[in-house]
Amino acid sequence: MAFLAHHNFDAGPRASWRAGAMAEQARLEARGPFALAEETPADVAAREALLDDAFGPARFLKTCQRLRDGSAPAAGLALVATDGAGALIGTLRLWPILAGGREALLLGPLAVAAESRSLGVGGALIRESLARAADVGHRAVLLVGDAPYYERFGFERRFTERLTMPGPVERARFLGLELVEGALSGARGRVIRAAAPAIDLPRAA
Repeated sequence: MAFLAHHNFDAGPRASWRAGAMAEQARLEARGPFALAEETPADVAAREALLDDAFGPARFLKTCQRLRDGSAPAAGLALVATDGAGALIGTLRLWPILAGGREALLLGPLAVAAESRSLGVGGALIRESLARAADVGHRAVLLVGDAPYYERFGFERRFTERLTMPGPVERARFLGLELVEGALSGARGRVIRAAAPAIDLPRAA
């Protein structure tokens, strides 16, 4: 049975993210056995192999990679999904950034093993990561990805209209989400890497 990690429920704007994650849990229970957990050093090799399969070597050339190089993921926000046999079938990490001077997170890359893509693993990873981010006080999340897919999680183009990435991206794929209402209101300027040196993980993917 699929499951999500337990967290305390808080009243206020963050509660909707936790409620959404738990609703996703109930919806997924009939779709296949997988578990979500925080990444450990033992997961790195399998994670890198999965990312290679999903994106190939071009993943290191993407603009978003410039915001990940030399950084570690935000604390507690590097997640993996494993199947009933313990094999890693999904990965998602969130990274600390500054968006026009506002503290925020960068979501990605998200990858799911080809044979597990019908199980809802990607959606579960996204919902759980957003719930955890809200639980610990993060206020906003940015990403570059397919708008029709990410809009279902609340990401919108309007939050990034006055922001620029450190390299070329398709503007229609540059999306934002407020975990706290108003967190990106009026945000403008360059998105840059926050000062969070990588000290315990290999090169980010």
